[in-house]
Amino acid sequence: MDGSSAAPLRLPGVRIALIDSGLGMLPTAGWLRHLRPDAHLDLLMDPAGMPWGSRPGAWIVDRVLDAARLAVARGADAVVVPCNTASVNALVPLRAELEPGRPVVGTVPAIKPAAASGAPFGVWATEATSASAYQADLVALFAAPGQATAVPCPGLARAVESADRDAIADAVAAGAGRTPDDVTGVVLGCTHYPLVSDAIAAALPGVRLFDSAGAVAGQTLRRLGLAPRPDAEPAGVSVVLSGDEGPLPAAARAYPVGAALAAGGRVGIDLLPPAVREPVVSNESFSGARPVPGR
Repeated sequence: MDGSSAAPLRLPGVRIALIDSGLGMLPTAGWLRHLRPDAHLDLLMDPAGMPWGSRPGAWIVDRVLDAARLAVARGADAVVVPCNTASVNALVPLRAELEPGRPVVGTVPAIKPAAASGAPFGVWATEATSASAYQADLVALFAAPGQATAVPCPGLARAVESADRDAIADAVAAGAGRTPDDVTGVVLGCTHYPLVSDAIAAALPGVRLFDSAGAVAGQTLRRLGLAPRPDAEPAGVSVVLSGDEGPLPAAARAYPVGAALAAGGRVGIDLLPPAVREPVVSNESFSGARPVPGR
């Protein structure tokens, strides 16, 4: 920017849908809004079906596909699944249905960058994810033997979903108590956790937090052939609750990024959860981006 009074940049018509059962989508939505405020966001939540983590895989697939079909009917140019459980269960059939015409971007815990440090790290996740073959496979693929420690965090996602401050404080303290003293990093293995990364960082002083929300947003823009334009004129933000349009839930608005999304303006970097503030995407990283044909 040169300080001139040129009109703000805008790319009309780009629409990105995010599908999750609840508030775990907010960090990724915040990053997308920060990087490309001119992209209309459809936030498709499922309060009638949540939590998805306890549901059978086939049920999750049906729920995600139904939401994706609604998103396409609303004009989505890309579909993002900012939920580990939904990504594991539904990403393959979702891509089979929508790609190559529409990019589908899923979520993977940031185990690879945490392991790249070579230092011990913990993986905070739900009890089910901590005990899953999925997480064990990621650790085996990217980490050295003994480098990673699973840290189950009972009740933390539920507390974040309801914005219950006391329950959040208790669950974070319990998670910190289960985290080995020698770790230098912690992977936030549930997409809800970055919303309380201030509390997690305070409970683990000197420990680096790893999260994938910024990377997911960056990959979405790359798949669409879009470079970051944080100064662009904001487009709309729509909320769909189990199939019906409605307001962003009050619990979502309790978090700075949720309040910013509800207001419909830009999302400044200062409003994003601290764990996702690192500059994981840049204009340079988009130099080879190409739009999806026909989109």
